[in-house]
Amino acid sequence: MPFGIYVHVPFCAARCGYCDFNTYTASELAGSGASPDGWLVAVHRELALAASVVGSRPVDTVFVGGGTPSLIGAERLGTVLGAVRETFGLVAGAEITTEANPESTSPEFFARLVEAGFTRVSLGMQSAAPHVLQVLDRRHTPGRAVDAAREARAAGIGHVNLDLIYATPGETDDDLRASLDAVLEAGVDHVSAYALIVEEGTALARRVARGELPAPDDDVAAARYELIDDRLTAAGLHWYEVSNWAASDAAACRHNLGYWLDGDWWGLGPGAHSHLAGTRWWNVKHPARYAAMLAAGESPEAGREALGGTERHVERVMLRLRLASGLALELLDGPGRDAAARAAADGLLDAGAAADGRAVLTRRGRLLADAVVHALLAGVPA
Repeated sequence: MPFGIYVHVPFCAARCGYCDFNTYTASELAGSGASPDGWLVAVHRELALAASVVGSRPVDTVFVGGGTPSLIGAERLGTVLGAVRETFGLVAGAEITTEANPESTSPEFFARLVEAGFTRVSLGMQSAAPHVLQVLDRRHTPGRAVDAAREARAAGIGHVNLDLIYATPGETDDDLRASLDAVLEAGVDHVSAYALIVEEGTALARRVARGELPAPDDDVAAARYELIDDRLTAAGLHWYEVSNWAASDAAACRHNLGYWLDGDWWGLGPGAHSHLAGTRWWNVKHPARYAAMLAAGESPEAGREALGGTERHVERVMLRLRLASGLALELLDGPGRDAAARAAADGLLDAGAAADGRAVLTRRGRLLADAVVHALLAGVPA
């Protein structure tokens, strides 16, 4: 079974209005003692803890996320990767990814990543429309994401992803078309696209509650998803997960596939989640507390849960059904297989795949994926 390492970088230059991730700006950390260098020391300490638990197990994938990993610089990112390599070792052909904000990258940054061993970069683009970026409180200029993607490819990064957010209030079909044109112009081999979700406690949620912005419309989001799928498919990028398209199997994100296919991973950093053999746990969120606990020789764990058979089955159905490879029908109980047959008859599951023993969502099924999952699990005890 593949083994991945996730590294959470909790630092951001500014907080985007829609974001509810475990991230902190410099002003939010003022006086706490937390810093990128302190975080780096703590991550080294957690790596040693991970090795004492996991033992000798080479790493298949590393994914540095955030937050804004590029904000801490290529040198620190390379140091983290070097520590993972020294502690666990990397399998031949390991996938090594970092997320990056276009504004905190440069040709030199990408060149340093290649030298360190990174093979993949994921850039937050969100939109090519200035007014959409303004609603999202994104700070980069519209063209910078495309330039950064080109710089990454020119530096020798093997796989480059651009992230889009669609159905933002004020976005039009033409805005989205322009964003897709820009993505394809950048020549990337992977695209992730997510419908905007208004998360409680965010600045965006407060603006919607005050009536300053309309809430995202589900019907609009569905139409925009179809527009994205049509455009990317025509350009040779095919969906392999409901929100992800890749130009080839090699371009698909192997680290995320590990999440969707019951893999094991250790999450390093404040607020990071881990999973080993059916047990899941998560770290304390604040960077200062995270570092202090590790400095004291303590685990930074905030809580854990052991997944029972039913819980693991529910997650397996929920996650595998999101993949283009689908779900083996033999994993379902009798009522679940009956529900799959009805879903195929209703055009939500591919009839040919169902005849071959797999539940694979049609495009209409992708738009109603949660409802299909619910139907397939109707006979499973809550």
